[in-house]
This record gives sequence, C-alpha cells and structure tokens, in this order.
Amino acid sequence: MSGKINIEVVYALPAEQLLFKRQLAEGTTAGEAVELCGVLEKYPEIDLAVNKLGIFGKLVKADTALRDRDRIEIYRPLLADPKEVRRRRAEEGKTMKKGSGDV
Repeated sequence: MSGKINIEVVYALPAEQLLFKRQLAEGTTAGEAVELCGVLEKYPEIDLAVNKLGIFGKLVKADTALRDRDRIEIYRPLLADPKEVRRRRAEEGKTMKKGSGDV
C-alpha cells in the first residue's frame, strides 16, 4: 500500500451541497478528515461535538478510522421531529375528512 487513502467529505445545506475530495494518510479518522478538508473554515456553524458523522449513510464516531474511498457525511440537526410532523398531518387529515360530507 502507498500509505495514502482517497476520501470525500460531504455537507449539504438546503440550497447548496459541498464535496471535498482529499488524499490523506492511512489511519486518519473521520473527525480528522473533516478538520483537514477545510469545511470547518467555510462553515463555522459545524460543531463536531453536535453534528453527527456518517460513512455512506451509517452513523460513525469521529474516531472511526477511514478506508480508501470512504465518503464522510456531516449531518445537520433536524429542525422538526419527523414522527411529530407525520402525527400532525394525520390529525389534519382526520379534521378535513369530518367536515367534507356537509357539502
């Protein structure tokens, strides 16, 4: 092996998606890759103590060692609980159905 791995770090905002490609040393962790790729300088709101990381859609800890061609994803906190949103939509649907037979 050459001692180097190729990785990608991705971060998505509602109107913008960023992809950083880097060649790093073997043994680099997910957290180190995020720090080394430059995304933290461009988006200082990213806090590795708060934002979760994943590799190809699976949550990982910042100290997870990377492999060649891994894609590290930086997840933003959810603005709304998906279960709560679905519950509210279901309730709204029940209310609309009750009143629809009066026409």
